[in-house]
Amino acid sequence: MPLSSPLDLPSPASPSASRCGQRPGALFLPEASPNINSLLAPLLRALAAAGPNPVVLLDGPSGAGKSTLAEALVAHWPGANTPQLVRMDDIYPGWDGLDAAVEHLHRCILLPRYSGSPAAWQRYDWAVNEPAEWHPLDAARPLIVEGCGTLAARHEALSDVRVWLAADDELRKRRALGRDGEAFRSHWDQWQQEWASYLSRETPEIRATVRLQATRD
Repeated sequence: MPLSSPLDLPSPASPSASRCGQRPGALFLPEASPNINSLLAPLLRALAAAGPNPVVLLDGPSGAGKSTLAEALVAHWPGANTPQLVRMDDIYPGWDGLDAAVEHLHRCILLPRYSGSPAAWQRYDWAVNEPAEWHPLDAARPLIVEGCGTLAARHEALSDVRVWLAADDELRKRRALGRDGEAFRSHWDQWQQEWASYLSRETPEIRATVRLQATRD
């Protein structure tokens, strides 16, 4: 279903939810885990060189730990100007929606922000399978966007810190199915095909300024 313009809809009402319901507080890597600290350290060094209001993109395969790393980055953000966090899970318009979400990120968020125009993102309601409310973004605050598809080639010039988080396949699948359960199990192969196409077309890892490897829980 096509996404409408951010200018035609009112301000947001409800909080974001994952594609399989309300997002739990901790998804993959516990806050206290040494693994989180080891992943955060190079990120914080990159932020120190990125200026006061950066755009941070966090990409990698499903189950690598992007969501929890993004939450930890928000919690440990240096300075008082806390970042806004946008999750691609809240934008994908269905299980075959990776390409559409990448286009939405480019057209509605990154390009407008870069050009000084109002930026916003539209939540996709998986319960009713249609676009929902718009969420405007504050240009004066840093921005983090996490999820599969953020490091598309044309986003390189529109961002400041680009993170690639990898993990081995067995660990990824266990984490992803533990998070989304049977709803994801039946769509795993379909999503992996979408992901493989994106990797081949966009070669996202080479665009990263920070490359990280998740370890076993």
